[in-house]
Amino acid sequence: MSTKANVMMTPIISKKYCSSSQTLLVVRRRPHVVNGGGFVVTDCSQKIIFRVDGCGVLGTKGELVVRHADGDAVVLIRRKGGVVEALSIHKKWKGYAFDYEGSKKLVFTLKEPPSSSCLVRNSSIRISTETTARSSNFEVKGYFPDRDCIIVDPSGNIVAQIGVKKEIEDLMESKDLYHIVVKPGIDQAFVVGVIATLDYIYGESTRY
Repeated sequence: MSTKANVMMTPIISKKYCSSSQTLLVVRRRPHVVNGGGFVVTDCSQKIIFRVDGCGVLGTKGELVVRHADGDAVVLIRRKGGVVEALSIHKKWKGYAFDYEGSKKLVFTLKEPPSSSCLVRNSSIRISTETTARSSNFEVKGYFPDRDCIIVDPSGNIVAQIGVKKEIEDLMESKDLYHIVVKPGIDQAFVVGVIATLDYIYGESTRY
């Protein structure tokens, strides 16, 4: 993708997932009985960009994989385990990026809110990222089950927005189809990884 001089790229998974222009992604959840759940992410022309496999496909609880359209794994997301983690009210999710040799490195950590907070619409979820250049803290604000939330950067700027188009909302009672607006320069694979984790936390298509 070409890079404009006035757009700063923020690669977290890889710069190839950053665009110099704003991008609209469409998320469609897959039925459990047919595809084992999870969801697909397309562009406006319905071309598949990412696929997300959860428990129904992988057969492992607390694990998610974001795949490129060609099927290659891009991000592996795991809920951290252990005795200390089990006793903590804040469970953590670790996101790992795969390099060209298949090795993985930690790129982000998402702190799951306490179970009681999952029902609170104005609660926020914090994400810390680790890149070769610097570490940053992002935050999810809003309520994901309502498809009404944003991801903001350390300066409070919106980097991605999750929502449902009004015409779709009028036709569908469920939230199986929604969109993500990703701002210029933002890593789309990272955003999809965050969405996949939220989907699991709130007990949706990737969890069962």
